Amino acid sequence: MPETQTLALFALASLVLVVVPGPAVLYIVTRSVSQGRSAGVVSALGVNAGSMVHVLAAVLGVSLIVARSAVAFNAIKWAGVAYLAWLGIGMLRSKDDALLTETVSEASLRRVFLQGVVVNVLNPKLAVFFLAFLPQFVDADAANPTLQTFVLGLTLVVIGTLSDSVYALIGGHVGERLRSQPGFARRTRVGAGVTYIGLAGIAAIT
Repeated sequence: MPETQTLALFALASLVLVVVPGPAVLYIVTRSVSQGRSAGVVSALGVNAGSMVHVLAAVLGVSLIVARSAVAFNAIKWAGVAYLAWLGIGMLRSKDDALLTETVSEASLRRVFLQGVVVNVLNPKLAVFFLAFLPQFVDADAANPTLQTFVLGLTLVVIGTLSDSVYALIGGHVGERLRSQPGFARRTRVGAGVTYIGLAGIAAIT
């Protein structure tokens, strides 16, 4: 286990990192504004479940393979780009504005969760991030550095989940205030589609 002081310092550093809005937060807020706070919170849970996959990959050494292999990195990157673009195009082509309501079915929430997982799993920069950030707080001479890596990664995921959930609730509140406006569903659907495609473009050029 990491020392208490190290864990506290890591938690503080993680909090600073996760509260700064990035592509994942934009994705979550877009979900929340367009489909309500429930979808936003579930999306946040899915995104951070995807982060947990990267933590396990770092523990198992898979992240190192991705970081060192240009082929593996680009394969995951372009799969993520294609997935975000597919979500965006699907939203733009959809005529079912009933999807953009505060009441989202259990099946829809499962789909939102899984989409959040896939979005973050297909982000190879997270693999590089975990390899660059976590080791700075791991004592390589300790009895079990692998356990330290897992605990620190889990800490980051928990903090990220809490922070992202707050953003989801804020986005849901904004969407709730806008929902009564004429044409909200159509504008939000188009805005969400454009946002997803924009995120795909950002992922493609970075």
